[in-house]
Amino acid sequence: MKKLNLFKLLLLSITFSVLGLSSCIDPVVEPAVDHYKVMSEYMKANNMDLNKMAETWVVDALTVNNTGISTYHIMDLRTATDFALGHIPGAVNVTLTNVVTAAQGVTKPILIVCYTGQTSAVAHVALRLSGFSTCKILKWGMSSWNPVFDKWTANVANIGKGHANWSTTNSVKTPVLFSLPMLAKADFTAADTTGAKILAKRVTYMLSQGFKGVNASDVLLTPANYFIVNYWTDADVTTYGHIKGAYRLNETLLLGDGMKNLDSASKVTVYCWTGQTSSLVAAYLTVLGYDASGIKFGTNAMINADLLKNKWSASQIGTYAYVTGN
Repeated sequence: MKKLNLFKLLLLSITFSVLGLSSCIDPVVEPAVDHYKVMSEYMKANNMDLNKMAETWVVDALTVNNTGISTYHIMDLRTATDFALGHIPGAVNVTLTNVVTAAQGVTKPILIVCYTGQTSAVAHVALRLSGFSTCKILKWGMSSWNPVFDKWTANVANIGKGHANWSTTNSVKTPVLFSLPMLAKADFTAADTTGAKILAKRVTYMLSQGFKGVNASDVLLTPANYFIVNYWTDADVTTYGHIKGAYRLNETLLLGDGMKNLDSASKVTVYCWTGQTSSLVAAYLTVLGYDASGIKFGTNAMINADLLKNKWSASQIGTYAYVTGN
């Protein structure tokens, strides 16, 4: 009996020793996923840098009409009401948030149209980042198809001419380095560890935000409220000037160190000639995690009279056929 009790005591002693030892071992902690890093490296490796978004991405109304509208699968982003009032023959009405789903199975080249071309640029980025590398937008939107659709003319202006916050000389700010964005971990699940999955989720988020545009008048009034990006060549800035306080970021605005020239803690707003390219850039930056927007109608809303190219005028409007109904 004494031997049995001694054995029990020994067994209990060993058990408690093992339990005590196991409690001292730290649990294995999986390394945190840097979602931005994983996604941006995936995008870089798969030819999805910003400059690839703007390669052969715009087609004008004349070319579409002459090539033959049946050449394209035309996706019209306007409201169902406006679509029914008139649209390009053969076009299908889709919503911006559903554009990637609507493109599945399409075999023809995709052409995206909207009112002015600016919302189309948002859809274009979503499609290119989703594998539709040849999609294009209709330049100037439906405003260029027929006079009945013109939404551009009422939005051109010259408020930048003589404005205190418009510089007529090339005095853009020298780029500096900032921190890259951090994508909120709460927005992802434990399964979102690959670049493809993270990117798909960010594209969905970007589409949910819609076309993010700010008025030129607001930026000119208080430019210090924004991190302003001029998306022009240096020669164009020298010719036309720029919004005071703007950085000229174009050729170097690429994944990797190029994105460090953007302040991820500020409201980034981009401007170009028409608002279409800046909308593209803003949509792309939104995917990356920046709070980004584009100046609506670009410099056409600020110095339209001075522009020698990419200028909206009545000459941009065609008289091409359209149909009504759904």
